[in-house]
Amino acid sequence: MRQTLTAALLAASLALPAFAAPPPGNARPASEVLRMIEQRPDFAYLSELDWDDDGYWKVEYRTRDGRKVELRLDPVSGEPRQR
Repeated sequence: MRQTLTAALLAASLALPAFAAPPPGNARPASEVLRMIEQRPDFAYLSELDWDDDGYWKVEYRTRDGRKVELRLDPVSGEPRQR
C-alpha cells in the first residue's frame, strides 16, 4: 500500500508543470510583443508566444504564404536575438 501511494505521488508530481522564472520587471508585456509581431508585413497568425526560462520571449507565427517563423525576442528592447 505504501509503495502504491509513493508511486502515485511521484507520478502526480511529474505531471505538474515546472514553474518558470517570470520576465524581468522592465520586460515588454506579452500584449506589446504580440502587437509588434502583428504589425509585421508578412504576419498571418500567431502560433505561439511564450516566456522562456533562458530570458527571452519565444514567438512562432505563420506568414501569409504559410511559412513558419520562429523568433526569440529580447525582453526589454523587443529586438530579435541570435539563437
